[in-house]
Amino acid sequence: MNVSPLMPVEEAIASLLEMAAVQRLDDSEPVLLADARQRVLASELVATLDLPPWPNSAMDGYALNVDDWDGQPLAVSQRIYAGVAPQALLPGTCARIFTGAPVPEGANSVEMQENIELLDDGRIRFKKPLVAGQNIRPQGQENRVGQVLLQAGKRLGPFELAIAAGQGCTHVHVVRRPRVALLSTGDELAEPGTPLKPGCIYNSNRILLSHWLGALGCDVIDGGVLPDQPQQTRLKLEQLQYSTDLILTTGGVSAGDADCLGQVLRECGKPLFWKLAIKPGKPLTVGYFGSVPVIGLPGNPMSALVTFGLLARAYLLRIQGVENVTPLSFPVSVGFDWHKAGGRREYLRARLEDGRAVPYGNQSSGILLSASWADGLVEIPQGGTLKAGDSARFIPFCGLL
Repeated sequence: MNVSPLMPVEEAIASLLEMAAVQRLDDSEPVLLADARQRVLASELVATLDLPPWPNSAMDGYALNVDDWDGQPLAVSQRIYAGVAPQALLPGTCARIFTGAPVPEGANSVEMQENIELLDDGRIRFKKPLVAGQNIRPQGQENRVGQVLLQAGKRLGPFELAIAAGQGCTHVHVVRRPRVALLSTGDELAEPGTPLKPGCIYNSNRILLSHWLGALGCDVIDGGVLPDQPQQTRLKLEQLQYSTDLILTTGGVSAGDADCLGQVLRECGKPLFWKLAIKPGKPLTVGYFGSVPVIGLPGNPMSALVTFGLLARAYLLRIQGVENVTPLSFPVSVGFDWHKAGGRREYLRARLEDGRAVPYGNQSSGILLSASWADGLVEIPQGGTLKAGDSARFIPFCGLL
């Protein structure tokens, strides 16, 4: 096994989370439920209503009091629809009731309509033995008043927002959005819609990361594209340092003469670490410029994608108060052999076919098409190999996005 002097991935994540504890956002704001998707709850959501607010029927059928029933057919004394307040049940009768409707006072059982016989005189014969409580959802079955429904630090998705709506909320109190300045570096980058000069490529990282940042609840400040000039890089960082919570860059962090961001950070800022034992993504750079954190992602699209998903994402969630920032993962059987034991932990783009992970044919860090083809990443430990049928950790993209 190769011994690598590079920083292990876990150590880099731990360092970023230590930074996040210092940079944690304290400001919060109320927002409409319609605008709160992917925001982070600033204070716990406490139930102000029992749910359900009253006992209700779990199905269409007939409500009765089995304690007073002698087994004889019963007359129907009322019909109860959802959204209607019923009258108390008349003794010796049953009530026609529909799913979700309140169970009338005096009834303690609901029999489904499939198990009754409607007699010619309109009475109802119950064909099976009945027990108290059957097919009734009791008051407070889901929650009681005062119960904590959602903890502070919870990311709000459709389920969580529906829970808030079920309590009658129109707003939720959320952590303010992190302000992230997004910079691209490189003389070779052109923006879509502009002529492509010889030797240049269109900037795909900017779109990738701006949308991903939005999905993580961030406000994106577009810092544009920086040329490979240290002076302009330094001036741009100076302009941004007082208006952002994070400067996120792509490119310019390797060891080449034109890699200016790493150079400026080392000369004018405070670098914390550089170069990880990860593939793709080795040149990741993290530090401070003034008091603002800087995360410098590699420029190759898949290197940027992997390092943002595994490291920058964790930082951005933690400064918003999210505790569980570990992405969803699970073991899968692999449908390939991997004999190249490397000195870095590797993440292969792969998709699941017939229960096995199959890698994309070209694992170059510049092949962004592989991410659209794949379902996620297969993790190969540093120095590890695999044979078809072995188990490996799989991180689905849906858990990162």
